[in-house]
Amino acid sequence: MEIISSALLALLCLAVVGASLSKILRRQQPNKRKLPPGPKPWPIIGNLNLVGPIPHQSLHFLSQKYGDIMQLKFGKFPVVVASSPEMAKQFLRVHDTVFASRPALAAGKYISYNYSDMSWSPYSPYWRQTRKIYLTEVFSAKKMDSSEHIRIEERRRFLSRLRSLSGKPVVLRDHLSRFSLSTICRIVFSNKYFTTEFEDEKGIIKVDELRGLLDEWFFFGGVFHIGDWIPWLSSVDLQGYVKRMKALSKKLDKFYDYVLDDHLARKAAQEDFIPEDVLDALLQLGEDPNLEVKLTRNHVKALAQVPISHFNLNF
Repeated sequence: MEIISSALLALLCLAVVGASLSKILRRQQPNKRKLPPGPKPWPIIGNLNLVGPIPHQSLHFLSQKYGDIMQLKFGKFPVVVASSPEMAKQFLRVHDTVFASRPALAAGKYISYNYSDMSWSPYSPYWRQTRKIYLTEVFSAKKMDSSEHIRIEERRRFLSRLRSLSGKPVVLRDHLSRFSLSTICRIVFSNKYFTTEFEDEKGIIKVDELRGLLDEWFFFGGVFHIGDWIPWLSSVDLQGYVKRMKALSKKLDKFYDYVLDDHLARKAAQEDFIPEDVLDALLQLGEDPNLEVKLTRNHVKALAQVPISHFNLNF
């Protein structure tokens, strides 16, 4: 413990000395860049001390003092915050390609197959190809129309379950969440690979277990992991998030491997294979020699994971 304390004290002293030297050098060499206003950062942590348990509220309060565009420092990294529709337009529309890439955070590495889905992939030929795939194979009007019968069937099953519970207390959010998850899984995977307490079906995972895994996936997509902003602390994993991400990744990957192998076996058994769902279409695209970036097995799992993992956005 004494060795650790001494090391931390030494690092803090170095940070203070470094900050002082940096300040002196900045005075001698004026910065010609016009940077947005913002609070003065502390050594090592930057402005992390100003971000509370509800980050968007903290940023809102800071924007009232520093304006619609401000600069903070999270650890060693500068962060520019836009707090008005006009400023957001500059980032999301006017200069969208410049700011299209997300930071390479731990979540993208451990739970999204090393930044392989569109939400974590940096702006690149692969990102553009992925966007095109989503627009044509997942979210196009034609694809939505072709899955209408699934939505109708799941809606009837949903209403039937509610009727069976008539007279009993019902948490409607839970049932709506199950309905959403079941519908999306059928669109992406065709067959359902999980069981519920309402139906006698064979599956490899219970619906509540799968929903819990996906809720955790969604949580890690927005969690504040201190190692992302203070890199020399990343190996320490102070919050235990990386350990949990790795455990979650193993569980989800086992599920996706089973589903993928099942689809590949069905595809191999059909001489004239016709895609029935999103995963089938992705597997077929993986064999397309004209793709700019070849889709690997992990790419396919990452692309299929995104619509499944975001089933709870509306709840």
